Amino acid sequence: MTLYLWFVFFLAVQIIHFLGTWKLYQAAGRKTWEAAIPLYNSIVLMKIIGRPTWWTILLFIPIINLIMFPVIWVETLRTFGKKSTLDTFLGIFSLGFYIYYVNYTQKLEYNANRSLTPENKTADTVSSLLFAIIVATLVHTYVVQPYTIPTSSLEKSLLVGDFLFVSKLNYGPRIPMTTVALPMVHDSIPLTKKKSYLSWPQLPYFRLPAFEKIKRTDIVVFNWPVDTVRYFHEPTGRPGVIKPIDKRSNYVKRCVGIPGDSLSIKNGYVYINGKKLVLPERAKPQYSYSIAFDGKTPVDLESLIKELHITDGGYFKNEEKKDTLILGALTDSSAERFRNTPGITSVTRMIDTIDDNRIFPHINKWSQDNFGPIYIPEAGKTVALTNESLPFYKEIITNYEHNTLQIDGAHFIINGKQTNTYTFKQNYYWMMGDNRHNSEDSRYWGYVPEDHIVGKPVFIWLSWDTNGKGINKVRWDRVFTTVDGEGQPQSYFKYFLMVLAAYFVGEYFWRKRKENKA
Repeated sequence: MTLYLWFVFFLAVQIIHFLGTWKLYQAAGRKTWEAAIPLYNSIVLMKIIGRPTWWTILLFIPIINLIMFPVIWVETLRTFGKKSTLDTFLGIFSLGFYIYYVNYTQKLEYNANRSLTPENKTADTVSSLLFAIIVATLVHTYVVQPYTIPTSSLEKSLLVGDFLFVSKLNYGPRIPMTTVALPMVHDSIPLTKKKSYLSWPQLPYFRLPAFEKIKRTDIVVFNWPVDTVRYFHEPTGRPGVIKPIDKRSNYVKRCVGIPGDSLSIKNGYVYINGKKLVLPERAKPQYSYSIAFDGKTPVDLESLIKELHITDGGYFKNEEKKDTLILGALTDSSAERFRNTPGITSVTRMIDTIDDNRIFPHINKWSQDNFGPIYIPEAGKTVALTNESLPFYKEIITNYEHNTLQIDGAHFIINGKQTNTYTFKQNYYWMMGDNRHNSEDSRYWGYVPEDHIVGKPVFIWLSWDTNGKGINKVRWDRVFTTVDGEGQPQSYFKYFLMVLAAYFVGEYFWRKRKENKA
């Protein structure tokens, strides 16, 4: 929905509210017009039902308001004497329109001094649960979100089984575009094959102020731009379903190109504006290697692979050369360790030189290791449109920035007007995995729009190794470590345990002191 349509919708809601509540306002000693003034009517209603004014804010926060509206309907009914289970049921399942019935047909008795304390244990439990859900949803949506690393594309920096906290504050909290959805779940309802949201209505993209801009080499969580589902797990062979932006699958990669950059890849290394990109110390880029043996000296490959913690990429023998092994996901230091192993005659990094039509922009011109140069679009910048440049920007013009595009030979018609240039409306980024030969990233599907950015991983609170045994299933050296920062990761788990122990000890002595005074 456009801003204009949202404005019309907002006015319609205000009219519906006025028509259904003006007599309630009168019965509470307020003026009729107070039920008609947008926002002010909500503040007055909070006073009528005896709830704090700041609840008004919750009515305008997407997702949170889906919880708050039923609460307000029930509170309003109870304020005017409708406290039965049937009244509560009718208020919620009529989407608040039961209040119309009360407003126009019932004798209105305003109870200004009603008790706001839950009348029984069940009501108290429900009230506490709703409050917990609201707080958790606020934190999850606007502050920090838990996230699990499912793939090895950032192997060595982030491992499969790492449980992260992803900060929404660093790059600015994104207001949910999908307005009707279950809180704290993503695109599907847990333990079911059903989607957790309605695709309509959608809010325009808006992001709150950020603490920082995305920098080169930052690890970023974002919605996968080309994500589709096939009718939520129904049989294949049917058309895919386009998800709303904020319900597309969450991906985590390293940002290697920011708006305005010229990016190229030469023999697997990233170059920005003609200079080789320098990665932080914690980054461990990996490539596939061909390893040759002399065929005489025994090599304990299994122990060597275990020693180097090679957990992805696998290895297999070259059938054409029986004394050669292809090994994936090797860092430079791991490759050097193989070179210094007796019995190994050569360790050669494999470079993909075959043009691949799967590589963006799908013109069968580049490979995953030799690519570009390309321009990373920046908001407000203008590029020339030609038949050669169009493949780079067509997706941006049509899908990401919602224009119509027609091509008439060498002429381009955007939104009905002929043009040979295009000005970008938002920033774009280039995301890649450190595990270069085992990562589906921007090399395959192109730019990541700014409105797809979710947040920045800041903290690993747990790391789970499915191959470990007993307590060693937990990677203790990774628990409570930061994702970003200088040098190698440092675990703060022992400090957490010390603070936790201090809290319980202090709590124990405080209770003892309280008992002694009593």
